[in-house]
Amino acid sequence: MTADLLTTRLRLSRPVPADLDEVFAIQNDPRVWRHFPSLRHTEIETTIAMMQRWERSWTDAGLGSWAARLRDTGELIGNGGCTLLRGEVWNVGYRIAADRHGNGYATELATAAVAEARRIDPGRPVIAFLVEHNRASAHVAEKLGFELVHRAPDAGNPDPSVTRLVYADRPLTGAQLAAALA
Repeated sequence: MTADLLTTRLRLSRPVPADLDEVFAIQNDPRVWRHFPSLRHTEIETTIAMMQRWERSWTDAGLGSWAARLRDTGELIGNGGCTLLRGEVWNVGYRIAADRHGNGYATELATAAVAEARRIDPGRPVIAFLVEHNRASAHVAEKLGFELVHRAPDAGNPDPSVTRLVYADRPLTGAQLAAALA
């Protein structure tokens, strides 16, 4: 998909290098990362590497993260979409600017992403990979109709008390769950 995808309030576009500063501003905001502060982007190089991963997903799988802009103003308010994990599962993810939280933009973006992943490869499961104390993200996964399929300590998290959740749109095989957790 190369054309923009329009939802009720958002224009979802394949990110371009000119989006870097706006994407970094969101990724750098500590309010956006309060559930996983060690992932906050403190250097723009981290955002560059992330955007390069997005581009690889677009090239390799035909889908990746979008830059999410408000249709009425053009303001970039976040990013998200579905990326292919290890050829096994689509992972729906998003990051919305802190000042825009609570307006349903994450659900709107995630709904579009899941629909696009199912259009491209309907046989492949879609998951949401999140930490348990991020109830807002879990709520989005539940609104998508996903079911909790995995709950365990979050391996590799600098906070050993954090629990990892995996929601999915269908039961996962062992290989699919392993790809989600790798």
